[in-house]
Amino acid sequence: MKNLNIIYMHTHDSGRYWSPYGYALPTPNIMELAKEGTLFRHCYCAAPTCSPSRAGLLTGINPHSNGMQGLASRGWSLNNYENHLVSYLNKNDYYTVLCGIQHEAPDYRMIGYREIAGSQEFSMDDTEASMEEWDYSNTRTACSFLKNYSGKDKPFFLSMGWFNTHREYPKADNDINPNYLAPPLPLYDCKVNRKDMADYHESVRVVDNCVGMLMDALQQSGAADNTLIIMTTDHGIAFPKMKCTLYDTGIGVGLIMKFPDNPMRGKANDALVSQIDLFPTICDMIESEKPEWLEGVSLLPLLEGKTEKVREHIFSEVTYHAAYEPKRCIRTERYKLIRHFDYHNNIVPANIDECTSKDFLIDNGFLQKVRVREYLFDLWLDSYERDNLIGNPEYSSVYNDLSVKLENWMKETKDPLMFCGSRVPKPKGARVNKLTCMNPRFLDFED
Repeated sequence: MKNLNIIYMHTHDSGRYWSPYGYALPTPNIMELAKEGTLFRHCYCAAPTCSPSRAGLLTGINPHSNGMQGLASRGWSLNNYENHLVSYLNKNDYYTVLCGIQHEAPDYRMIGYREIAGSQEFSMDDTEASMEEWDYSNTRTACSFLKNYSGKDKPFFLSMGWFNTHREYPKADNDINPNYLAPPLPLYDCKVNRKDMADYHESVRVVDNCVGMLMDALQQSGAADNTLIIMTTDHGIAFPKMKCTLYDTGIGVGLIMKFPDNPMRGKANDALVSQIDLFPTICDMIESEKPEWLEGVSLLPLLEGKTEKVREHIFSEVTYHAAYEPKRCIRTERYKLIRHFDYHNNIVPANIDECTSKDFLIDNGFLQKVRVREYLFDLWLDSYERDNLIGNPEYSSVYNDLSVKLENWMKETKDPLMFCGSRVPKPKGARVNKLTCMNPRFLDFED
């Protein structure tokens, strides 16, 4: 499909909390997109933190290999921005446009977009505009681009990034009643957590409204029949036991792909896939040679209905978020092994976004919990990852197999955790919270 336009729509911190995944959320436009495209039920991010996840998706390289082991806003960057999808598409004669948020470079100009549309930087300290107004404004700018794009001889790539559903959420409107909502599954059902989730509902409604605006503009532009639409997010939602964890609630992400003449239109796909698979998929869909650095696999055989699986396992990782918390996991269709590599067994509070759900846990003794070094889960029998099977003799062969595969992957990809000694070094000048810091916004940084 040469000259195929591409729209890459991405949110902050949504996990799979959209209505096509079975949640009673106000996202009718995302549901319509799912019905018109292919919904991936088992897509996982390369890392459950913002910059590493996006860097993995947009380079097709795992974060510990591409250099983005922490947040771009705190001092990390890619080893080579020539590996970025935008650089690749520029060389393939695409007109590349950024509208809204990006999180894979400390300065968006490092990426090389041909056009910057709207505003790229939103500060929570900005008293002049709200997060939702910022997203709506950028969406209107993107809509204008679609309607007025004149380079018909050159396909476009539009990155549309929304700040929602990042915290802090807009306050829930009166029609979202927390009395009749359920908090995310790892959390206790109480008034505090229901109200927190109600505000997420309001935030995801902003995203859905923006999706509707963009899809209407695409239809009006006349380019809808020659455009690949990818909608995804970076990682799990910003609640405790979700974002920045290697549970499925942290690494599981929504993924919808819509494109012309899709033989799997309106289907749900259960294959195990990773976001690092999107880059090679795009290469195949635009009929362009894959760069040699890619570590993912193409999803095109799944989208064409030619196979039921393209990989046996996925990997995900955390090294730095607000604080240092190195861990890795391997997940197959049935099993998952999580391994921690740091030098303590405590909860790292700075790596949990500030929210009333976090306050509820801390007030009731959460930080006194001791974390174990490894977790093994049989996801077919224990999909909520409650029963740690480490030491269970019935699963010894599973543990040994996953351990070997995880260690081999770390060696083959030159994971610094295997070679750096006691700790992965941070870049010069990078900001890292102390392990005892309660709030990532506190200026309580390591030396």
